[in-house]
Amino acid sequence: MNAHQRALSLRGADAGPLAATAGRGRTAVALFHGFTSGPVSVAGWARALAAAGADVEVPLLPGHGTHWRDLAAVPASAWRTAARDTVDGLLAGHDRVVAAGLSMGGALALDAAAHRPVAGTVVVNPGLRFASAAAPLAGILKHVIRSVTPIADDLVRPGVTEQAYPRTPVAAVQQVGALQAAVRAGLHAVRTPVLAFRSTTDHVVPHSSMDVLGRRLPPGLLTVRPLYNSRHVATLDWDAGIIEQESVRFIAALPSGRDVVADRS
Repeated sequence: MNAHQRALSLRGADAGPLAATAGRGRTAVALFHGFTSGPVSVAGWARALAAAGADVEVPLLPGHGTHWRDLAAVPASAWRTAARDTVDGLLAGHDRVVAAGLSMGGALALDAAAHRPVAGTVVVNPGLRFASAAAPLAGILKHVIRSVTPIADDLVRPGVTEQAYPRTPVAAVQQVGALQAAVRAGLHAVRTPVLAFRSTTDHVVPHSSMDVLGRRLPPGLLTVRPLYNSRHVATLDWDAGIIEQESVRFIAALPSGRDVVADRS
């Protein structure tokens, strides 16, 4: 297993806007990577949050970090469980826990926010809809086509890679669709603020994904920050610094999430 494929666990700096909360413990962030990729795609973001004082956990999601064929056998429920377990572990030792993620990881962060008492959520180009017209047919196509070439490294910045799998199993695309449907259905249960970064040019996640986020979240929770100089993998693109700086400011302004009533299932 390569270094970029390992989970990340970063302890926050002793000083910084996220180092202390009103109550016990430190601020923590559960940060989730995207489909077919790994922690490398959000590692810079994680380090920036840790430098500001947060404890950051970036789990390696089931089916990732090994071989693309392993991803074909993973159900959507395994990703959702991994995300919630990460949040639960941080809630055990921190007053203020934030869920965050890129693409599919953004969907997982929103799912966790609907079921756990997080203080807030930060997402980058969250995947709640497919851009590909063929993707919703993956349940049928998987019996004919085992894998396809992934849409990876959608970036403006040259010489940068998210180190995604070289193939995408079609069966796994079906599970992403199941995840998206579950997250969309649960958005009404989110009770705390959401900061969403959205690239104005994105070849992976369509604008309809942001539309559904805006429609289904309770009123007043969503803040959208457009990114003009990045594509889908904005955490590695020219706007990465904006994501890092504004995430720190957003999280620093959040109260503890302990008073949030959430479904613990």
